[in-house]
Amino acid sequence: MCGLVGVVVGADAGMCVYDALTVLQHRGQDAAGIMTSDNGKLNLRKNNGLVKDVFRERHMRRLTGQMGIGHVRYPTAGSSSPALAQPFYVNSPYGLSLAHNGNLTNISELSRDLFKSDLRHINTDSDSEVLLNVFAHELQKCGKMEPGPADIFAAVAGVHRRCRGGFAAVIMLAGYGIVGIRDRNGIRPLIFGSRTTDNGVEYMIASESVALDSQGFSIVRDVAPGEAVYIDVRGNLHAQLCTEPGQHTPCIFEHVYFARPDTLMDSISVYKARMRMGIKLGDKLQKIRPHHDIDVVIPIPDTSRTSALELANRLNIKYREGFVKNRYIGRTFIMPGQSQRQKSVKQKLNAIDLEFRGKNVLLVDDSIVRGTTSKQIIQMARDAGANKVYFASAAPALRYPNVYGIDMPAASELIAAGKTDKEVEKLIGADWLIYQDLDDLIASAAEGNPNISHYECSVFDGKYITGDVDEVYLKRLESTRSDAAKKSRKKGGHAKGKNLVADMHNDA
Repeated sequence: MCGLVGVVVGADAGMCVYDALTVLQHRGQDAAGIMTSDNGKLNLRKNNGLVKDVFRERHMRRLTGQMGIGHVRYPTAGSSSPALAQPFYVNSPYGLSLAHNGNLTNISELSRDLFKSDLRHINTDSDSEVLLNVFAHELQKCGKMEPGPADIFAAVAGVHRRCRGGFAAVIMLAGYGIVGIRDRNGIRPLIFGSRTTDNGVEYMIASESVALDSQGFSIVRDVAPGEAVYIDVRGNLHAQLCTEPGQHTPCIFEHVYFARPDTLMDSISVYKARMRMGIKLGDKLQKIRPHHDIDVVIPIPDTSRTSALELANRLNIKYREGFVKNRYIGRTFIMPGQSQRQKSVKQKLNAIDLEFRGKNVLLVDDSIVRGTTSKQIIQMARDAGANKVYFASAAPALRYPNVYGIDMPAASELIAAGKTDKEVEKLIGADWLIYQDLDDLIASAAEGNPNISHYECSVFDGKYITGDVDEVYLKRLESTRSDAAKKSRKKGGHAKGKNLVADMHNDA
């Protein structure tokens, strides 16, 4: 799960992209990158690290131009090599750069075809580089000195014919414009907006609406499933459906965890969706445990706060902040390895004893993934003097791998896979555990936009909307992307191509 932004502005594109990336930092903390186009000349800075660490004043002075794209990386593919930081670049045709969020499910087939048929070399293990090269090959077919909107839309149509999975991307054509694309099911989010300045109408395309808000862009709309939005360097907007759209099925986990609460996705307020999750979970708890003895509801910061407050209000129980969060530790879910996640929990949270001592506490979290964090936090509550520790998850039990860009590639790493709720309850050490029902989770989002009736919920129900995921695919994914596979690669060296490309783009 990564964060994307692309802008066409009158000047200072690099600074605009930088500011937008800072509010998308929650979507990826492994690496960051910006590429700008200044009258056709490309400028690039990317490296491992947070946005504030990757870009210094000396870098920003070089990121000049009227257009730019940016990326914050969350490593679903395992390695943290600088070679995998985005944007990626190919010089032919026109000079193309790409920032990508998601995962292609037919990567092996595409890589083979690119080498054997398209005569293109892939330098890393990243499906993002594959996506860029597929687009480049399709665009080269137009054979023109200057591509027009029709040529670009034809190339995007070629991408949809060849690529499967869940993806959103922004692609910059040096000196010509920026195109935003979204998969035919709308699994991964993408939105665009505009603002009027002395330079005329300017545009931004981004993963979340908060990026637009932060820079004074007004929302135009979400990019539709299967649609391409092209903004040329003169600020003209072009949009076209480039494939027959599938069933609009956005990722429900964006509402559970990934997106910021102040974001709108597919016209749904993430904040209100999380409020409804808390209300529905409170109703379920009241139904199955009408004589509960909960003294206080405490959220596990930050994502669960909205749901926990509404749950407490629904049950008419005190809501208290029982954990203090260290703001300088990243989100543990997107840490690249299990040992790093375990270490980060105690660095990240500290319990306020007076809120726990002698009380029956209901801890509320957005979800339970691997269970390691939940177990440690429950023990923290007991160590702080809690009498009983109950646990509520605003999402259902995660039992299946994700193949569309979220780092849950192995069912064996999900604590609830193949287990009952009671078994999970025992493993994490809770006195009792309650999960959200899937129907209630879907309803929490759907009430915000009745036009969307289906959501990508494969981690909960094992149903993969693209129809090309089977046990063979899942086993292959686990063998390359599980924590064990990542650890093995780390011992043996980083991603293919590390030494070939990293130093080309990253000065000190």
